[in-house]
Amino acid sequence: MKKKKRKNTSEMSFLDHVEELRWHLVRSALAIFVFGIIAFLMKGFIFDTIIFAPKDPNFITYRFFCNVSKFFGADGLCITDIPFKFQSLAMGEQFSVHIWTSITAGIILAFPFIIWEFWKFISPGLYDKERKGAKTFIIISSFLFFIGVLFGYYIITPLSVNFLGNYSVSNLVERNIKIGSYISLMRSTVLASGFIFELPIVMYFLTKMGIVTPDFLRTYRKHALVVVLLLAAIITPPDIISQVIVTIPIMGLYEISIFISKAVLKNELKKEKSNE
Repeated sequence: MKKKKRKNTSEMSFLDHVEELRWHLVRSALAIFVFGIIAFLMKGFIFDTIIFAPKDPNFITYRFFCNVSKFFGADGLCITDIPFKFQSLAMGEQFSVHIWTSITAGIILAFPFIIWEFWKFISPGLYDKERKGAKTFIIISSFLFFIGVLFGYYIITPLSVNFLGNYSVSNLVERNIKIGSYISLMRSTVLASGFIFELPIVMYFLTKMGIVTPDFLRTYRKHALVVVLLLAAIITPPDIISQVIVTIPIMGLYEISIFISKAVLKNELKKEKSNE
């Protein structure tokens, strides 16, 4: 079976491919800019309703853990106060935070379009049947990314804010947190979670390129668990509950990746037999 390629794609030089990639990046950047402008204009909603919500003890995540704690006859997970205040120490800090927060929101909201541009760039090198799966690829990739973003926002961020906000080396130290530090923590957590949840998609392409196999992923499952535990220890507070909460879904994604890798390899073997 031959690959059907875009017109003149096979005759394109390296510089032509670079030029095509440049325009895909330009359109992606433009989409981020447009959504970033929208986020910039929605300052009140973005900051008061979304960004600063994990600072409130009544945040949905805290209430959920409190209800779970009470279900088991305890209240150790109930939070009554997160004792720190926000402050801005630099003249342009709040404006800078506003800009970078808007860009981050633009990246998150424009992600489906960015994935679409990525697909258009690689699609000429795919089989016609694979190219027809564009909608499925975009939907699954976007779904995983948004699930990761929500996981980072509703799980990892509240755990980190609660632990770091309550941690103190001495009662003589006031808890006044720079707004840039708080938002940087949230931004890195949310984006990192979103991209980590793209693991099955990454494994799909690595398997198609012959870099990984299901046997390879099974063999190094224990090593992957160690890496995930280390990652969980870095991005979450140093307590067992938080690390387990983060580790379980990531290892679940790893197991899904093994299944996907197996399906891709099986499909490739079928194609080879049909060609023979």
